[in-house]
Amino acid sequence: MAEQNFVDYVKICCRSGAGGAGSSHFFRDKMNSMGGPDGGDGGRGGHIILKGSSNVWTLLALKYKKHVIATPGTKGSGNNSTGASGKDIILDVPLGTVARDFETGEIDFEITQNGETQILAKGGRGGQGNANYKSSTRQTPEYAQPGESGTEIWKILELKVLADVGLVGFPNAGKSSLLASISAAKPEIANYPFTTLVPNLGIVEYRDHQSFVMADIPGIIEDAHLGKGLGLRFLRHIERNAVLLFMVPIDTADISKEYEILLNELRMYNPDLVDKPRILAVTKCDLAEDEYLELIRPEIKIDVPFYYISSVTQQGIVELKDALWVEMNQEMT
Repeated sequence: MAEQNFVDYVKICCRSGAGGAGSSHFFRDKMNSMGGPDGGDGGRGGHIILKGSSNVWTLLALKYKKHVIATPGTKGSGNNSTGASGKDIILDVPLGTVARDFETGEIDFEITQNGETQILAKGGRGGQGNANYKSSTRQTPEYAQPGESGTEIWKILELKVLADVGLVGFPNAGKSSLLASISAAKPEIANYPFTTLVPNLGIVEYRDHQSFVMADIPGIIEDAHLGKGLGLRFLRHIERNAVLLFMVPIDTADISKEYEILLNELRMYNPDLVDKPRILAVTKCDLAEDEYLELIRPEIKIDVPFYYISSVTQQGIVELKDALWVEMNQEMT
């Protein structure tokens, strides 16, 4: 996915359609000049609806569409004819899209299933025609109800990438290299920090023609939960991953300490994230001798299993995929 085409945050103004007015009408024909009320109801105003689509990966289509306006319902008419409803506006969004109110910040809903629909801004109800107000004591009501106004409100749409495994690590930890080596994804790879500026997704093939989705989340830094570096822009993507794979390079001065810093960033951003299954991959192990790897193994004091891997030589990749698969399936049960 091209970096400039990945959009995970948009602010849009939604204006739903007003309901049509009810009709105040009385039946008339050549045989009856004093018929009863037969005014129909007004049509409903158009909704603005979000629809989940597995074929959409970004909110790019909404980036330049700041105002979304649905049409109003039409007025009711005689012969108890209901007015036409306004046309609904349906916006296709990626799975993992969160809609929230701009003023309050409260979450309205999340789109997680293909084909799932949710109303973002509800159209106004059509007014009732005078036929609804006929009674034994009021046989010729002239009153008809006006249509309900539509809603005009600003909404925030945020995308949280849906993936089975999310890669968590500081810049240049080898996340993009791992994704490129075990999937068909082609993220940019270079020997400098912040190479990855957008999340990348890859399908990882597993045994017996099975597969899972891995997400390379742009690197975080210490105090990312305070907005430093890429900060809050990408931490939210980690929320929708089933398993978190922490990645720390073998040439790090203190592997355990770096793991704890990463874990603390997630804890400070959202305490629920530390309850997700976690595995540590010590990366770039092709740079170290086997004797050195065994020597430092006792010094890695963490509360989760860890694996030595190399995306270059494929060292430990099969064992890592097996461990991730086990954690994913435990999470689903």
